[in-house]
Amino acid sequence: MTVAEHRVEADEMRRVLGHFATGVTIVAGFDDGVPIGFACQSFTSVSLDPPLVLFCPAHTSRTWPRIQASGSFSVNVLAADQMELAKRFATSGGDKFSGLDWHATSWGPSVDGVLATVHCDIEQVHAAGDHDVVIGHVRELVTQRADGPLLFFKGQFGISWD
Repeated sequence: MTVAEHRVEADEMRRVLGHFATGVTIVAGFDDGVPIGFACQSFTSVSLDPPLVLFCPAHTSRTWPRIQASGSFSVNVLAADQMELAKRFATSGGDKFSGLDWHATSWGPSVDGVLATVHCDIEQVHAAGDHDVVIGHVRELVTQRADGPLLFFKGQFGISWD
């Protein structure tokens, strides 16, 4: 088999790339005025001029198409003490905002008490394999607190690993 013919299996990809720690966010928006969102670890800065960020939702997401239809979104960056919040938004179904302190913005829900919130208009969406690559034009940045981040590493949320 040549190098070009080698196929990387999904389980191997997940295992090896799981060694790269990422921050944890909640991507949120509105669907007819109702707050919706999902946990997302594939968030990063792209450009300072113009100010652009990206995240990558799976094609299987039921929430992302509803946020996409609104044309904007908010990214809420989670703190180390917000693991339960991450787990809430990592599951399907239910009213994830029920009992949660948050406030509406022009772009999407801003969760109170997160590290930071990035408010964006959708600039571009590109299909890439089984995910979309969403480019957001940053319109407003808010820092809420200066604590350590919640990380995702080897398939788990947390702040330390043995």
